[in-house]
Amino acid sequence: MTRIARLRRGAGLLLALLVTVVVVEVMVLASPVVARAQQDGRSAAPVIPAAASLDELLQRVRRGWNAERAENRQRETDFKSRRDQQRNLLRDAKAALDREERRSQELEKVFEKSETRIAQLEATLDERMGSLGELFGVVRQVSGDMAGKIEASLISSQLGGRADFLVSLGETKSLPSIDSLQRLWFAMHQHATEQGKVTRFLATVVTPDGNESERYVIRVGDFNLISEGKYLVWENGKIRELPRQPAGSVLSSLGGFEAATSGLVRLAVDPSGGALLSLLVQTPNVWERVRQGGGVGYAIILFGSLAGILGLTRLVVVSLTSRRVAAQKKSRTISKDNPLGRVLTVWDQNQEVDVDTLELKLDEVIMREASQLDQLLWVVKVASVLAPLMGLLGTVTGMIRTFQSIMLYGAGDPKLMAGGISEALVTTMLGLLVAIPLVFLHAWVYSGSKRVVEVLEEQAAGIIARRAEAQ
Repeated sequence: MTRIARLRRGAGLLLALLVTVVVVEVMVLASPVVARAQQDGRSAAPVIPAAASLDELLQRVRRGWNAERAENRQRETDFKSRRDQQRNLLRDAKAALDREERRSQELEKVFEKSETRIAQLEATLDERMGSLGELFGVVRQVSGDMAGKIEASLISSQLGGRADFLVSLGETKSLPSIDSLQRLWFAMHQHATEQGKVTRFLATVVTPDGNESERYVIRVGDFNLISEGKYLVWENGKIRELPRQPAGSVLSSLGGFEAATSGLVRLAVDPSGGALLSLLVQTPNVWERVRQGGGVGYAIILFGSLAGILGLTRLVVVSLTSRRVAAQKKSRTISKDNPLGRVLTVWDQNQEVDVDTLELKLDEVIMREASQLDQLLWVVKVASVLAPLMGLLGTVTGMIRTFQSIMLYGAGDPKLMAGGISEALVTTMLGLLVAIPLVFLHAWVYSGSKRVVEVLEEQAAGIIARRAEAQ
């Protein structure tokens, strides 16, 4: 019973193994058909008819094996063919490498011979040239330097085309001729001569808006170009008008210079070839410096202006009052349009009162007049103290901006920090410019009012003394 069970189990395993092999072979045979169907665009799976018997299934498996063997033999044949091709290519490459190596050796021999020949020829050339080689080098160097100076010189705006010969002479490979040396000397002499001349010539000037106009231009040596009261520059072969002119006496002297025909005339010249003029042009004017102060600067100016107007108003009032008091001292008629007259009016109206009462009434009038003279003067004093503090505030905010720029962009470019530093310095300057005049103005007004009060007290003391003597 056990043997029969074992036989049945072995037969079952053999049958399962056979079925598995058959299924695998069927899948292998069916894969090209599935691939072909997918290439043709058919999405449906191929239908493989089922085998009618085991013999038919075995025949199918045998045919699949035969097809696989044929395919493998074809692959092996293709591999051997490609291997032979690679061998041929490798053999050709090695042959080409051998030929190039032999050619390289031949070229090295030719190069060594050429180097030897070049050294011999250079020695012969140096021997024949002698001291002319040093002259040749000096001429080339001087020609190159002179060409650069002439191209950048303002003289070229009037006398153009002088640098072409010098450029060609500086680039030549042969010894210069006598004529070339004479032309070089003439160019140097002409340039030195023109540097000391003031000439007027007609030229095309490019305006800041890009238009061109014909006008007369005055050339002051190699220092300045002037036309119609403005400075000009020589850039890229054209005369251009500066879009921004220097301010102050530098520009105001041009009118008299252009109108002069002889004699000595005052004129600001730029011996640096335009560097100083560009710095003067970039120098900010008064309003630009005020704008650099920002909001704090505007606040300082506004507050200082209001305090200054008030201080000047009080100065006028105190001055007029002082004059009226002085006139009242000289007059025998009592007038109520001045503090002294009002004090005398109180004395005149209280002739019968005792000394103490009269003194109290006079003190009251004097205190009232003093308060009128010092009215709103505290605003000037506060402004004189507050202006430097506001300038200090602007300094702090400007330095904060500067440190923020350093933190964000680094300290490599000073222009990024210029805004904050300008605000810091300009606000401090504005605070001092406002505070210093206000301090003097406050002291002036206060001293004037104090003099008037002293006159009132002096007169009141005299009145009290006379009344006391009379009693």
